[in-house]
Amino acid sequence: MVSFRYLPPGFRRYCKESRADLPALRSGFTLIEIIIVAVILVIAAMTIIPLASSAASMQIRSAANMIAADLEYAKSMAISEQKIYAVVFDESTESYQIEDPNGIVNHPVKKGFTYNVSFSNDNRLSKVDIADVNFVGTPRVEFDYLGSPNTGGVISLQADDLAITINVEPVTGFITITD
Repeated sequence: MVSFRYLPPGFRRYCKESRADLPALRSGFTLIEIIIVAVILVIAAMTIIPLASSAASMQIRSAANMIAADLEYAKSMAISEQKIYAVVFDESTESYQIEDPNGIVNHPVKKGFTYNVSFSNDNRLSKVDIADVNFVGTPRVEFDYLGSPNTGGVISLQADDLAITINVEPVTGFITITD
């Protein structure tokens, strides 16, 4: 068997020159790519930093809303069941609970648990402190069968340098949150 390998004249020279004429492959990033990545990182940082710094603000507002809702719940339960319901605060443990004449009320959502809220045990509210509770010298407010509190009072919350006050009006039981 005879194999013919015919290469046209100058073909080898053409192949060598064509490889040499190809531009060299470069590795790395262009200036535009680096700028685009830097801009994306700056935008991400601008959105994350305010969220991280306002954690105390978000926590204290959430805690105030939760306390106001729980006060409203105790008031509603007193009206609907026609008996006294109380919200009792404990500043030393950063907690509060809802009680009826028989003791601590069971939680309406968490079946099998008592209605006891502790800020220090909840990571979502760990920055919040119950700074002061004053219902005419006691840390408790009771709602009667009409939904009226036994006395008006104030609950003060603190988180870092932020403070929020929850007011319970004496006769109406109207609840407000103020900064």
